[in-house]
Amino acid sequence: MRNYTELKAFQSSDAIVLLIYRTTENFPKQEMFGLTNQLRRAAVSTVSNIVEGASRYSEVDFLRFLDMAYGSACEVEYQVSLAYRLGYIEKSQYEMLKEKCSEAAKVLNGLIRSLRNKKP
Repeated sequence: MRNYTELKAFQSSDAIVLLIYRTTENFPKQEMFGLTNQLRRAAVSTVSNIVEGASRYSEVDFLRFLDMAYGSACEVEYQVSLAYRLGYIEKSQYEMLKEKCSEAAKVLNGLIRSLRNKKP
C-alpha cells in the first residue's frame, strides 16, 4: 500500500477538486443537476480513483485505478472548456483551470508511464 497523500498526482488533482467546487458555486442554478454536478463528480472521481488505487496491493490494480483517474481528469478538462464556452466562467478563470487540469493530467500520465515501464 502507498501513502496517497505523498503522490504529486493526488496533490494536484485534490487542489483541482477544491477549485472546481469554488468555481461551480457561481454556475447558473439550472445547471445544479447538469454540468455543475457532472464537473464536480468527475473531479472527485479523479482523486478518489488515485486514493483507491493506492490502497491496492498489486501494481496491476493500482494502474487500473490510475487509468480510470486519468479518464476522469480528461473529462474535467473537457467540462471546464464547455463551461467557458457556455459563458459560465471568465477567460482568465478558464485559462487558469485549463492549465491546472493539464498539469495534473501530465503528472498522472507520468506516474502511469513510470509504473508501466517498471521492470518486474
